[in-house]
Amino acid sequence: MSWLLAAPLIIPFAAAVAAFLLRNGPWGRRVSVAGSALALAASVALMVTVLQEGVVAAQMGAWPAPFGITLAADLLSAVMVVITAITGLAVAVYATGDITERQERLGFHALFQVLLAGVTGAFVTGDLFNLYVWFEVMLIASFGLLVLGGSKEQIDGGVKYVLLNLVSTILFLSGVGLLYGMTGTLNMADLAVTVPEVENQGLVTVVAMMFMVAFGVKAAVFPLFFWLPASYHTPAFSVSAVFAGLLTKVGVYALIRVFTLIFTGDTGYTHTVLLWVAGFTMAVGVLGAAAQTDFRKILSFHIVSQIGYMILGLALYTPLALAGAVFYLVHHIIVKANLFLVSGVAHRIAGGTELGRIGGLYKTAPLLAVLFLIPAFSLAGFPPLSGFWAKYVLVKASLEAGNWVIAGVALAVGLLTIFSMTKIWGEAFWKPHPEGTDPRLSSLPAADRRALIVPIAALAALTCVIGLFPEPFVAFAERAAGQLLDPEDYILTVLGGRPAVPVQVAEALP
Repeated sequence: MSWLLAAPLIIPFAAAVAAFLLRNGPWGRRVSVAGSALALAASVALMVTVLQEGVVAAQMGAWPAPFGITLAADLLSAVMVVITAITGLAVAVYATGDITERQERLGFHALFQVLLAGVTGAFVTGDLFNLYVWFEVMLIASFGLLVLGGSKEQIDGGVKYVLLNLVSTILFLSGVGLLYGMTGTLNMADLAVTVPEVENQGLVTVVAMMFMVAFGVKAAVFPLFFWLPASYHTPAFSVSAVFAGLLTKVGVYALIRVFTLIFTGDTGYTHTVLLWVAGFTMAVGVLGAAAQTDFRKILSFHIVSQIGYMILGLALYTPLALAGAVFYLVHHIIVKANLFLVSGVAHRIAGGTELGRIGGLYKTAPLLAVLFLIPAFSLAGFPPLSGFWAKYVLVKASLEAGNWVIAGVALAVGLLTIFSMTKIWGEAFWKPHPEGTDPRLSSLPAADRRALIVPIAALAALTCVIGLFPEPFVAFAERAAGQLLDPEDYILTVLGGRPAVPVQVAEALP
């Protein structure tokens, strides 16, 4: 199990070292693609094992939990590792046609692989301190990618990105310190056992709110989201795509993990706060998108809006709602990364991303138009694409829980999402190019054209598969939600069969 859990981490780190050493030639990008493919194979092997055997865990260095470094994977962790690898491979291939030789020499492929390792590590770590470590790995790599090239706009976006993430880090570490002082452990499975024993549960709720703010910054929820639309439109399109698909989802994953495993003693308060956060995040994000006129800025604000749906599933805290959150996570990573990849091709052939300065893509690049419509309609929730089923499950869960207002907000946000997507369609694809030019895919070199279009087509096909055959994906999400609501298997597996009840209670049992 140690190698099974460690392989998705070791492979991208090894690929990063090799890509950096070979960064001055074509082998750097080839190593990046090969490493991403191997990481996908390793992640699939992990997923198969979790499906067959349930939760898996390993203790690094043979130190038993909760004292050592624990890696653990349940269904949610496993699917996030797989979807990270899928996105990583798609972007790695796309980058071979998008990233310039200068950016490659500056270390793009090495930083990209380190970022994938950091994201994967956050999904499989079993303790809070190492979650912080993986966050820092992500932060270092993402900042390097964000400012790669050194333009004034990139530096400005990078500074805003780092400053707010440092605030998040301070809050996170402060919460970790307080939690360790109260319980004497940072292993998440052990915390699930020890936190209910803490005498001062009011202080536990305060610490829970610190974690909510810290992870909320990472997830870009209201009112902590302003760093995202200020930075995600500045780097290379490959970087924007991997950021959009993965980085905020690590924050969402962390929120789901700690508020289903550790901080469950005052859900009447904490999850009500999350419900309000979800509603405002959905509404403010979609209104921000409606006000933008740049392709990437619209998509950036929609990241914020869609995060609200995932937080909604956690806030409702019912089996159906959590299943909807898991389903939405998987759907959104694929769709949002794909839309940013499409925006990159549009920029290459139409000359920009400002909607008023481009056009004519439907007439001269019909394949790109179709490949845009699939993720765009899915994001808006058109049936039978994956976004429809994700929204349907969450709205149904809201109605079943009696939260009519939040269900109405979710539906209204879906309608406004349609408005934003049709604005992109009308301006970038339908109207003629304002300069009278004909932006054609054939104007790109053949190798670049294949590298850019193949990943987009593959992700679009995956979106269609999930939408047309939703039953196994919904069933998987329901199983994952069941593990989150009943973490007994996770706790026992990580702790090596120790009782998942307070020690005093266990000793009193016959």
